Amino acid sequence: MAGWVALLWVLEAVDAASGHALDTFGVSPRQAGELRDVVPAAFVHFGFGHVAANSVPLLVLGFLAALSGVRRFLAVVVVTVLVGGLGVWLTAPAPSTTGGASGVVFGLFGYLLVRGFVDRRVGDIAVGALVAVVYGSLLWGVLPTTAGVSWQGHLFGLLGGVAAAFAFRRPRDDREAAATARARRTRQV
Repeated sequence: MAGWVALLWVLEAVDAASGHALDTFGVSPRQAGELRDVVPAAFVHFGFGHVAANSVPLLVLGFLAALSGVRRFLAVVVVTVLVGGLGVWLTAPAPSTTGGASGVVFGLFGYLLVRGFVDRRVGDIAVGALVAVVYGSLLWGVLPTTAGVSWQGHLFGLLGGVAAAFAFRRPRDDREAAATARARRTRQV
């Protein structure tokens, strides 16, 4: 996660040094050619304050999500980036350009909130509760309350994270095998 956040800062430094040439990789809505920018838009930011606002939540939520496995984490991020970017492409007002990792932040937030309930794992439910307490105010970001902030990216990122929790849930037989093993251990004690 530290490497990812460092990459975002390096990209913003390159953007600033180049006269904001990377800003063209943001998503402009409903233009077919802009579909190619859905993925890169998650990596470009519009100023150092923008990347700073995403850095700590991305570090914390990304670390927590990656604890369930790097492959699963990467799959969650891919779904979140695609759902968030396509949602922005479909619904953002014209003319606008949207970029930044906040869609991924909201996706990881949504994923961590529901993962425990989907997988029926008490530890993950506890992590989701902790995330809700610490980052619950993020939910205000899905409302169209602040000019210049893409509530669409936040909302569709959140929806992508929730969808990913369902799409990448542990297979039922794995959960049942784990529950059976716990029950056996309990009877043996």
